[in-house]
Amino acid sequence: MNPHPMPGIRFLKESQLGEDSLHSLLISLLRGLAAIEVAAAHLRAGFFPGLRTLDDPAIWYQALAFLTGFAHQAVVVFFLISGWLVGGSLLNKLGQPQAIRVYAIDRVTRLWTVLLPTFVLILATGIVSGSIDPHSPDFSRANDYSFTALVGNLFGLQTIIVPEFGGNFPLWSLSNETWYYIMFPLLVMCAAAGTGTRRVLAALALLAIGVLLPFDMVLYFTLWLLGAAFSRVRVECGMPLRALLLIVLAIASVVFRLKGSNDDMTLASFPQDLLLSVLFLLFLSSTVTPLPVNWRLMAPLRRVAVLLSNFSFTLYVVHIPVLGIMGHVGMTVFGRRQFAADSVGDLGIYLAMLLAVLGCAYGFYLLFEARTYAVRRWMKDLLMTKIDSPPRSSPARQ
Repeated sequence: MNPHPMPGIRFLKESQLGEDSLHSLLISLLRGLAAIEVAAAHLRAGFFPGLRTLDDPAIWYQALAFLTGFAHQAVVVFFLISGWLVGGSLLNKLGQPQAIRVYAIDRVTRLWTVLLPTFVLILATGIVSGSIDPHSPDFSRANDYSFTALVGNLFGLQTIIVPEFGGNFPLWSLSNETWYYIMFPLLVMCAAAGTGTRRVLAALALLAIGVLLPFDMVLYFTLWLLGAAFSRVRVECGMPLRALLLIVLAIASVVFRLKGSNDDMTLASFPQDLLLSVLFLLFLSSTVTPLPVNWRLMAPLRRVAVLLSNFSFTLYVVHIPVLGIMGHVGMTVFGRRQFAADSVGDLGIYLAMLLAVLGCAYGFYLLFEARTYAVRRWMKDLLMTKIDSPPRSSPARQ
């Protein structure tokens, strides 16, 4: 076999979602690392002073600020991987009996199995910290601890008509995800529904959602769609071109980290995120190749990747309430919650806190998210008509 094949692009009949490919390993690893990046960024921002407020910051703090400054890009990666896995999985199941119903149950259980216990944790944290007065409940829509906010966050309405529940601001991206989960099957039905009436109804529903949702949210749906589209693309190339793609992606990420728009996802940040998305997906599609089984480190790397991937969603959702608990303990026990940017000892405390956040998230995962598949089976037994299930490939971890 030619070790350096001529570069080319193949369009695949099915999305590649199996567990035996290099890209699957990378997806698992990147999901975990992206969640850690977001948690590390919020931990630094919540306990250290801002880098721009310091006149002469220590070299180690400059390095920490740089390394934890890729949270924006990490969320873009979340959207792309979600499109690849969730969108690709639905495309593979089109034509199967009750495909849309299965898809809906999978999406609801994916979100609610983690969100519901997280909201209980947020409420408990609010009561302990004094943010909530259980004797004088506030049911106004503006109150981020209200029942209205809780229900709104379950249905993806945060940042649209309700605030993120309990001030857990990373939940903004789950609003995007929820509506992308709804918009994608409607888009698919516009092209593949069995009757013209269904296509028209799907198109009208998609148009109404597009009009009612914030413009920036709809705009970033195109990146999610890119992830779904590239799940059926294979870039055939040798190692030199693959390495070049990775280098260009890394350089672009650093440039945009230093010079780009790294706050909210808006029209201003979209051009850079679109370029990064294309580079990332081209690289990922170039790794749709069998795993190098003879590599000695492959087995332990797969175990680490699967471990990080498994609780990445829980980590993303619960790290803010866990940090809130830590901040409350810091104030009540030690009389402070602000770290000094010139204290190596405080850097050690920061790293210990990050490990504690990871440990808490993993424990929370074992209690709840790890039971997602059991909850799905129960809901499918309850809500679905009994049918003979056709053979299927390995499911995506979504």
